[in-house]
Amino acid sequence: MKDTENLMLAFDKMVLFDGTMHMGFGFRLIEWKDTPVELLLRILSLVDDRTVIVASGVCREWRDAICSGVTRLSFSWCKKNMNNLILSLVPRFTKLQVLVLRQSTPQLQDEAVEKIADYCHDLLELDLSKSFRLTDRSLYALARGCPDLVKLNISGCSAFSDTALGYLAGFCQKLQVLNLCGCVGAATDTALKAIGCNCHQLQSLNLGWCDQVGDAGVKSIAYGCPNLQTVDLCACILITDESVIALANNCPRLRSLDLYYCQSITDRAMYTLAQSRGQNKHEVWTPRKNEDGLMNLNISQCIALTPPAVQAVCDSFPALHTCPGRHSLITSGCLNLASVRCKCAVHRSNAVIPHLAH
Repeated sequence: MKDTENLMLAFDKMVLFDGTMHMGFGFRLIEWKDTPVELLLRILSLVDDRTVIVASGVCREWRDAICSGVTRLSFSWCKKNMNNLILSLVPRFTKLQVLVLRQSTPQLQDEAVEKIADYCHDLLELDLSKSFRLTDRSLYALARGCPDLVKLNISGCSAFSDTALGYLAGFCQKLQVLNLCGCVGAATDTALKAIGCNCHQLQSLNLGWCDQVGDAGVKSIAYGCPNLQTVDLCACILITDESVIALANNCPRLRSLDLYYCQSITDRAMYTLAQSRGQNKHEVWTPRKNEDGLMNLNISQCIALTPPAVQAVCDSFPALHTCPGRHSLITSGCLNLASVRCKCAVHRSNAVIPHLAH
């Protein structure tokens, strides 16, 4: 009932006068089915995705217009029966490019993803996060039916295997953003080698809490995906300096690196990161709005690191901040790194000291 009221409210805001759209005057359409497609889509831009689904059932004319005109949908609002809803609706929405199926409790099953792969061949972005019930069948179906995917989120899908993920990588070679956080069965060195060999356009990769990831896999990604900008290796406890060195030397666009709880990382990795910048140590620092190079680095719980090595990284990348309100160099749990300071903090201190002297 509430969805219908929302739709009526949005519809009432749009009226026609002499064939032109106006607010607050003119005559109303006699029948909803006579609504021009452009007006209908504008109305739907004012309401949520749940109401869009309701609108598609108003009449055949609306259904055809909506299903051919809507390219983005989210079903995250659906707390029950998402699986059945997808099975019934997806065959109509064949023009979808963005589909969000994020769940608070697992509902989605393989047959729903297979239906998506059968009908949504234009899909570019798909969010299946927390779909604990999905199996390899889903990845095989997506590989065959949605080869143009550029963004895929399967975080928390712990039932997937590395074989299925490697198969997907062989077909979905346009991937730019891939979230594998918590995919402990799928994110292995074997799968990462397949991704490195096929997904050369990859820009963002989340491997957080994937404890089977090792240096061999990360190095394959670094060598095969030079456009990487964001890499999350949070709690990948098997990686060592070799992974960080490979990323530093082969991914010049790297902007964000998360190494939380990677306790085998040592100063050697930090010095390589610092040197990858290629910046003159004696260059006079001036603040800039759009810094290039590393902008976010999380080394929390990396207890083997020492202040000189981390300070070298901080000096090389002015966009790394330790000052309040701009924290982008995260060192939680590393009390020995308290002396590390970013360049702008040093700059401010140097400016304050002469002032105090007066």
